[in-house]
Amino acid sequence: MSIPATRANPITPTGIDPPMLTLCLDIGGTKIAAGLVDSVGTLVHSAQCATPAGGAEEVWAAVAEKIDEALSVAGGAVNAVGIASAGPVDRDSGAVGPINIPSWRGFPLRDRVAAAVPGVPVKLGGDGVCMALGEHWLGAGRDARFLLGMVVSTGIGGGLVLDGMPYAGRTGNAGHVGHLVVEQDGLACSCGGRGCVETIASGPSMVRWARAYGWSAPPGHGARELAVAAAAGDELALRAFHRGATALAAMIASVGAVCDLDLVVVGGGVAKSGHLLFDPLRRALGDYARLDFLAGLRVVPAELGGEAGLVGAARLARLS
Repeated sequence: MSIPATRANPITPTGIDPPMLTLCLDIGGTKIAAGLVDSVGTLVHSAQCATPAGGAEEVWAAVAEKIDEALSVAGGAVNAVGIASAGPVDRDSGAVGPINIPSWRGFPLRDRVAAAVPGVPVKLGGDGVCMALGEHWLGAGRDARFLLGMVVSTGIGGGLVLDGMPYAGRTGNAGHVGHLVVEQDGLACSCGGRGCVETIASGPSMVRWARAYGWSAPPGHGARELAVAAAAGDELALRAFHRGATALAAMIASVGAVCDLDLVVVGGGVAKSGHLLFDPLRRALGDYARLDFLAGLRVVPAELGGEAGLVGAARLARLS
């Protein structure tokens, strides 16, 4: 459980050397979060704000403010920085161009953070791989060697931990499972492709499909209300969840076959619907994952919630 630390409630009593902490950032299109994580993974401080909709420097100013707050709490006891950022990311240059932060295109995030926290190493990773790494370190994936971490929410993101280590790929963007094609000639996707699993199984996509087939919810009702309707037995809402879960199962079976996975951890807002998503997903996975070596592949809910990205970014910063 997180233990908030503030100037009025310092991390260590007066007169005792403070523990060395990792400053971690989790930056996405909805929120910017910063935290401090100790050597055993306890999140001793966290704070967040909404991601500004303005220009590049306005977004950076929000990040810098959260960094300054965390450094003030740490009292100089930071020895590493880890960054989880929405992607795409460029691992070599340290620049990012998140699809959901339009003003950041080739933004030099790692260099900016390094200048704000001089003298300590700074590591950058995609938010999907950091989520997977956090769950692998301290969450639902603690016993797994070959893990896919997924977030099913307004979009679908993911990251891989293979043989116990984060796998980022050639550019740092491995694990973008939301853009695996599961429906030939399907709907256009924000990535520029067609038929991606995100066009079927994300929260807005399930709502869009349900409305197109007659779900008569008031304007503004989204995935949360769709889940409530499904739990109450609404046939169209149940069909929307079944359709989304089946697309996820097809994607998981494909990634499982390529990466020889033993575990898939699923978090995000849609995953909070519980059995409405996981029951049809597991049934459909049995139809798609027919190879013998996939027989033990498990799908489980995430445990760390919104803290997974921060915890995973801290873990990334500690890896050599």
